[in-house]
Amino acid sequence: MKSKFYRRRIADDILKHKLEGKGAVLIEGPKWCGKTTTAEQIAGSILYMDDPQSKEQNIKMSEINPKRLLAGETPRLIDEWQLTPKLWDAVRFEVDHRGEMGQFILTGSAVPVDTREITHFGTGRFTWLTMRPMSLYESGESTGEVSLKSLFDGFTDVDGASDIDIDRLAFLTCRGGWPQAIDMRDEIALDQAIDYYDAVVKSDINRADNIQKNSERVRRLMRSYARNQGSQVPQTVLAQDIAVNDDSPLSEDTVASYLNALRKIFVVEDMPAWNPNLRSKTAIRSADTRYYVDPSIATAALGVGPVDLINDLSTFGFLFEALCVRDLRVYADSLGGEVYHYRDKDGQECDAVIHLRNGKYGLIEIKLGGDTLIEEGTHNLQAMASKIDTDRMNKPSFMMVLTGIGDYAYRRKDGVLIVPIGCLKN
Repeated sequence: MKSKFYRRRIADDILKHKLEGKGAVLIEGPKWCGKTTTAEQIAGSILYMDDPQSKEQNIKMSEINPKRLLAGETPRLIDEWQLTPKLWDAVRFEVDHRGEMGQFILTGSAVPVDTREITHFGTGRFTWLTMRPMSLYESGESTGEVSLKSLFDGFTDVDGASDIDIDRLAFLTCRGGWPQAIDMRDEIALDQAIDYYDAVVKSDINRADNIQKNSERVRRLMRSYARNQGSQVPQTVLAQDIAVNDDSPLSEDTVASYLNALRKIFVVEDMPAWNPNLRSKTAIRSADTRYYVDPSIATAALGVGPVDLINDLSTFGFLFEALCVRDLRVYADSLGGEVYHYRDKDGQECDAVIHLRNGKYGLIEIKLGGDTLIEEGTHNLQAMASKIDTDRMNKPSFMMVLTGIGDYAYRRKDGVLIVPIGCLKN
């Protein structure tokens, strides 16, 4: 059931690729990110488990004769499959006995399934695909003139132009990459992230682990988390931050359990540390970096809008970094790569490292814009590169300062690339 106005997603090609190699694909990710819509584009037949007209009958059938629900043209999409977790084992069994690839696509809400009803994890039969909110290239805001794939292939003479000015960038940070918001009137589009945030606070976080939580404390935690985007702040500090305005503060264990619930529903996605081969024995900080899956969750938690960001460029810079990390993750997925952060005991940092399975990697500094910040980012990249032991690993495929405010993409004489986020694609 293909959507009439479907915007192509980078996950489209990843899904096709995965279906060629496994019997079933489970698409995961935050709610509202487009999992079902993307699956619909390639599905041969569809079972909507939560269709009000047939939901009760579907659930009963899953108990009596689940094979009946799996009959249909392949790949068969089973949406909201987690309503009857026993379907997992039925799909696995069917994949085994059909002996063919690309049989099923499973999608559902971000709430974790009750694994007690699953007897076999599905190793060798299932593969997973993680979707996120739309990148700027997918939503049509980036021209895509600078391709990460081309950079990794050695084509580093970049050229491109971005028409995203500071006002538009502030709006895009607050709107986020929620598919249903992309073509809405700006004022209405901004409401979508707020609605998403409210749903997380009032219900979704409780459904993650079936534990009722104090909604006001959830708000305070999410606000504190928003203030610490791009940092490695420990849970103890988050607990202390919340305690400032709370007569009965959260314990560190409670903060940990709340954050775990937010991870389960893909609201937060922290960035792991990169561990390269270095020339010296510098101790590398291994703490994860804090990020929401989309910057609009942070702006909603903070209660700020585009004008507020422009009036507070420091906060804008941190949230712009979260936007870039979202896009880089989407792009890296299509290249078989991961996005990491680097920081060592000497204070050397690198905002993002895209590392591919073949050993290639690129170093990226994220700066809102301006000559001074670009020079700072360039200096950081060169200092970072000088620490890497290139006798034991590859040289970086590229070094890039990824900017928000800037008209053009270009390569400096020293080889560092200056690329506006409005020019980038996978």
